[in-house]
Amino acid sequence: MPFDFFGARRKVVVAMAHIGALPGTPLYDADGGVDRLIEGVRRDVDKLQAGGVHAIMFGNENDRPYRFKATPETIAAMTAVVMALKPSLKVPFGINYLWDPYTSVAIACATGAQFVREIFTGLFASDMGLWQPNAADALTLRRNLGRPDLKVFYNVNAEFAASLDTRPIELRAKSAVFSSLADAILVSGPLTGQAVDTSDLRRVREAVAGTPVLANTGVRIDNVREIFAIADGCIIGTHFKVDGNTWNPVDGDRVKRFMDVANALG
Repeated sequence: MPFDFFGARRKVVVAMAHIGALPGTPLYDADGGVDRLIEGVRRDVDKLQAGGVHAIMFGNENDRPYRFKATPETIAAMTAVVMALKPSLKVPFGINYLWDPYTSVAIACATGAQFVREIFTGLFASDMGLWQPNAADALTLRRNLGRPDLKVFYNVNAEFAASLDTRPIELRAKSAVFSSLADAILVSGPLTGQAVDTSDLRRVREAVAGTPVLANTGVRIDNVREIFAIADGCIIGTHFKVDGNTWNPVDGDRVKRFMDVANALG
């Protein structure tokens, strides 16, 4: 189906705006403080928008080692960063607080975001231990905060983890749409920046024909044609960075080159 969340565009490119490590996490730069976090992500957002991306998603990828539950200081800081950047945004934006779907929804509602991405369903063995999200609590919060319009993107094969659910990925995706109200399904590679298995992507696409499907990791200028032949779009972070390194700043030239190709395909 056409991906109509962001203006009836057939193929959508959602770019990651990676915030620096937040207060209360091991890599936080206390000397720079929240002001430095804002300025760092502002430079990235400016380059992403100048390059023509269709939407931006704010994420806390730098909060390593990752947690399943947010802390008050990280929630407050991420909300402050997003609100500081909101006046300069020219495209729709979303929120992804790793790896807490409840907090992702809360920050999205507080900031007026249009969508959230998270692991909402399933059971996983992961680097962080046993991973058991709760879609019902997150979507109930969406309801209670008066944001039924907030789109929820379900990543059905978590990075840094292996599913303990033995059902094939296409059945898990179909079940997430049917029983857990997913607005879009995301298919990932095993780690941030690593490509999705196109056979997984194709099986999911066929299983949820009425729901948008996006490649969640590892999309590059050399494989976007193959990905877009199957998916409705992608979420992209690493490829837009200097030297294709997840932890580097955004490279505006890489963004422009990729978007020229992506727009020609979409």
